[in-house]
Amino acid sequence: MADREEKDRTEGKAPSSAGKEKKGINTAKNVLVQGTILAAASIIAKVIGLIYRIPLYNILGDIGNSYYSTANEIYSIILMISSFSLPLAVSRLMSERIQKGEMRNANRVFLCSMRFAVISGGILALVTYAFAGLITKYVMNVEYAKFGLRVLAPVILIFAITGVFRGFFQGFSNMVPTAISQVIEQIVNALVSIWGAWVLFDYGKSLAAQGENELVAPGWGAAGATFGTVASVTVALLFMMYLYARFNRRFRHAVRKDQTVKRESSRYLYRVLILTILPIILSTLVYNISNVLDQGIFNAVLKSQNYTEKQYATIWGIYTGRFRVLMNVPLSLASSLGPAVVPSLTAAVAAKDKASAVRTVHSSTRYTMIVTIPCAFGMAALGGPIIQMLFHPTSGMPLSSGIMQAGAIVIILYALSTLTTAILQGLGRLREPLIHNTLALVIHVIVLVIMLRYLNLNIYAVLYSNAVFALVVCVLNALTIRRFIFYRQEIKKTYLVPLISSIVMAFGAYAIWYVLHLVFGNSIATILAILFGVVIYLISMVAFRGLTEDELKKVPKGDLLISVFHKMGLLR
Repeated sequence: MADREEKDRTEGKAPSSAGKEKKGINTAKNVLVQGTILAAASIIAKVIGLIYRIPLYNILGDIGNSYYSTANEIYSIILMISSFSLPLAVSRLMSERIQKGEMRNANRVFLCSMRFAVISGGILALVTYAFAGLITKYVMNVEYAKFGLRVLAPVILIFAITGVFRGFFQGFSNMVPTAISQVIEQIVNALVSIWGAWVLFDYGKSLAAQGENELVAPGWGAAGATFGTVASVTVALLFMMYLYARFNRRFRHAVRKDQTVKRESSRYLYRVLILTILPIILSTLVYNISNVLDQGIFNAVLKSQNYTEKQYATIWGIYTGRFRVLMNVPLSLASSLGPAVVPSLTAAVAAKDKASAVRTVHSSTRYTMIVTIPCAFGMAALGGPIIQMLFHPTSGMPLSSGIMQAGAIVIILYALSTLTTAILQGLGRLREPLIHNTLALVIHVIVLVIMLRYLNLNIYAVLYSNAVFALVVCVLNALTIRRFIFYRQEIKKTYLVPLISSIVMAFGAYAIWYVLHLVFGNSIATILAILFGVVIYLISMVAFRGLTEDELKKVPKGDLLISVFHKMGLLR
């Protein structure tokens, strides 16, 4: 039946009534399957990213990492304006038309999106290169980040084109091409970034030896690291073009067989595309611009408090080069579920299948919390040992440990706010996330300035104000979801049991590390503590009835786990 339904969808036929019924039952499951594929690939990519950031961190140092982070943050904001929302918008618009069997119109969405990507990406790439020096010097107060930003400028165009291809496949609810391309992209990024940073850092040191400012070395090193992004996105584009060429013959056949009477004009599709992209761009921009604002405000306030550029760049480098690198690993789950949730919810809304939408919202939210909450508590409990194991820093350890502990709540709230924003976009509520994020951003900036200027909380002000931002978004998103589909998330198994189990796990993992590190040293003790922590969390979840036997059957080796838990008396 699944094969028949997939064939019908590819050839532009309406699914059979039996297929519709089965689709309604399995939509939530399909979201988790596709989301898991994308999440697994994203986590693999993040792990690769974490591994290569270790030697990269050691090459660049805290200041170089601050410059590298600054260039990437500005690049990311410009990318959001030009094309970051394209995969989501393309998948949403194509999913609507594929659901109705309008393959010709779906193809026109793809073609119009590609033209839009080339124009918008090309213009902003040129603007970024031209104004890189002004942005880094006068807005961010870190002049030598300009080298890295100029290197990243061409990627804006390349990424825009790649994003349209990814949105094309996601419109068919196929996350595999995106998943594979992300892993390939990160492998290339890792290799080229390390090589580029090493070569250009030495070049910067030679310039410093000739009388240039000493900060020119980490500045050029950061620029070398950004060459990895250029190479990786280029390789990802070539891979997506290859997959599209292979799929295109079958897709073109479905387009030719499409008997849809209504043919949408390019003018209409450009208007729909812009109207779809604009709220997503603004919402995503407001949601993510807080990182750039944080750094700009942080640097400006500390500069007014007589900190030197070297001092506040070092603090920011510890925050971004250690905490945020680790934070992105658990957050990749929520970021990956979003692209899987949007087309499925869009199809459910188009089919007026409220039950399917509710199941999708429930399962994706619970899945995210079950994984994210223990990750956050584990990082809080073992933050210091993990940083010591990975980065071997010679300074800044007390600050690093404090940031990891204070940042646990930020990880949980950001994961939930990211997912609920994607849910609203999938439900067709594009304006609400923009309003919510804007309101949260205003509150966030006010809280940040107060904490920095009047409470002197330094980098902790950034963490606490980010927690406030994400909390406001979570609450407002939840109220809107409830109002739109009359849905309220179940509390006990989604939040309370994972929270209690994570607390038990955190204390247990830290106790194990504390005993073992006296004998085996930090690295082995940390790895064993993490592994034991996973076991403690799983046992606690089952003991507190957070996981059912049916749910355990769906995980790898689920039958073996069920047998073990039965013998332990945890399952009846």
